[in-house]
Amino acid sequence: MPTILGQNQYGKAENRVVKITRDGATHHIKDLNVSVALSGDMEEVHYSGSNANCLPTDTTKNTVFAFAKEHGIESAEQFGIHLARHFVTSQEPIKTARIRIEEYAWERIEASDANSQFIGADEVKHSFVRKGQETRLTQITYDGSSWEVISGLKDLVVMNSTNSEFWGYVKDKYTTLKEAYDRILATQVSGRWRFNWTDDEQRMPNWEKSYEQTKKHMLQAFAETYSLSLQQTLYQMGSRIINNRSEIDEVRFSLPNKHHFLVDLEPFGLKNDNEVYYAADRPYGLIEATILRDGCEPRIPVDLTNL
Repeated sequence: MPTILGQNQYGKAENRVVKITRDGATHHIKDLNVSVALSGDMEEVHYSGSNANCLPTDTTKNTVFAFAKEHGIESAEQFGIHLARHFVTSQEPIKTARIRIEEYAWERIEASDANSQFIGADEVKHSFVRKGQETRLTQITYDGSSWEVISGLKDLVVMNSTNSEFWGYVKDKYTTLKEAYDRILATQVSGRWRFNWTDDEQRMPNWEKSYEQTKKHMLQAFAETYSLSLQQTLYQMGSRIINNRSEIDEVRFSLPNKHHFLVDLEPFGLKNDNEVYYAADRPYGLIEATILRDGCEPRIPVDLTNL
């Protein structure tokens, strides 16, 4: 039976690039993991092995490092936009470029009050500790005329030690879970949000400010929602972002419920008054949903946040 070529793309994945910006004695770090995927007129390289339209993946890797020097890294989004535009506009066979970036944050180590015999501790502005809260993410797709920017984060672990309940649910002969009127609610957030910036005629968002503000509203909603279900909390987190960030039209979350179960201490003659818990890592409930600005269509792939 004859076969035909379906969707295809290629590129160099997981290019780790670290850019140090030296502002006198004060240094700044951008630490990215950049994956490039290109698609276009690539039938012949699959059918006959002709590489006439094929830009080597090694070249895409070199471009990532060269652009870190030539353009700097203002933000993950801006860096991805530079790369996507370059590949589509400089290579005629390339019709679409998708750039995926993970960003690993660093923070400056605070100096002590004591002076070092080699260098004054208050002068140290080049020492950093890797932040462990979350990994920042972005995906930029460009087809020569329009942009799609989906940013987000993963591995952000949050917890409310009270103000969470779970009761009134469906019960059948296999149900053993007891209703809870005061429980720990914890999750490891994987989230994506889609910007409504789609072409060069629009004003580009301030990517750094947008990320910090989006994360702030998300965390505030988690903290301030009296939760009757993780689904309710998820919806409030997404709604808070949509209502406060006009540049974002769609949010999708994947929230694993990091269960904390009260330990039975009665065999030891002790009463457990919501104090001692067993943290179970698996199996876990997995809550996923998309929140949209009214009138907008969903564009974030449902499997982009799947665990």
